[in-house]
Amino acid sequence: MKRFSGLNRAIFRATQPAAASSISANPTHHRILQTAPYSSSSSSSPFNSRFLWHHEIVNHSTHWSRSAAANGVAGTMLFSVAASTLAEEVHAKELPPAKKFNDVVLYQYEACPFCNKVKAFLDYYDIPYKVVEVNPINKKEIKWSDYKKVPILMVDGEQMVDSSEIIDKLFLKIHPENPDSSLEWRRWVDNHLVHVLSPNIYRSPSEALESFDYITTQGNFSFMERITAKYAGAAAMYFVSKKLKKRHNITDERAALYEAAEKWVDALNGQKFLGGSKPSLADLAVFGVLRPIRYLKSGRDMVEHTRIGEWYSRMESEVGESSRVMEQK
Repeated sequence: MKRFSGLNRAIFRATQPAAASSISANPTHHRILQTAPYSSSSSSSPFNSRFLWHHEIVNHSTHWSRSAAANGVAGTMLFSVAASTLAEEVHAKELPPAKKFNDVVLYQYEACPFCNKVKAFLDYYDIPYKVVEVNPINKKEIKWSDYKKVPILMVDGEQMVDSSEIIDKLFLKIHPENPDSSLEWRRWVDNHLVHVLSPNIYRSPSEALESFDYITTQGNFSFMERITAKYAGAAAMYFVSKKLKKRHNITDERAALYEAAEKWVDALNGQKFLGGSKPSLADLAVFGVLRPIRYLKSGRDMVEHTRIGEWYSRMESEVGESSRVMEQK
């Protein structure tokens, strides 16, 4: 009955003078959305760099094959417009393909850029997910897994690891017909951008402590676990960041960060996003890894001294609210 009523409404609209033009001028837009392995380590410290950085719509088409015997052309045109309008209405009511995921659980560190890269994808595609905050010292929350880094994403009982591989698998499930066209820039995120972040986030003891404040509010940790993680972790990462700075030949942390931000803006080539009118997977990757630093001192400095702020604001709007499901305590 709903489809029949919709068809009646469509035929009625098709008989109105402005119907044809309004249909073609206002296509329905759907949020069929679009969007690395950072394994540098310091064997001399338990807080090595992995400590923080581990990491259809159905194309509904209706074809009417029979032509009317009398007034065939006019009748066919009328029915074609009506059927097109009905298809558009039904199309708009389809559940987003992301709804095919029933139980999604992310094991993460709140400040980890790779975890945030996965969250940016989940948020953009409106995939509901639960979060388990992993204690970065004893990692007791992931003792069940042979994989001892984060992120770990459990999707309907299937374990997925490594942020880039997680996103590839999810994207393929949502868009099996659309290959990723931004792979080169996603590799740039994994192989360059993330290496610039650590020396900036932990540039000074005060900045290192600022970044570890998250542990005081995230996760089901005891008071002593929080204090230990915050102060011991911040101190360790301050020294690790100096080693990473040297390893990646970074002489000026902020200059390297600003250069990376400008390089990304240049890649947009005047477009809203690298993907054009909508974010690509590379847009989501850059946004994801920058999100944990955006409101830290390093992120504030980056926005103040580069052109990346407008793009970041557009991405905040596109990604929208978090899809995280808060569990009842």
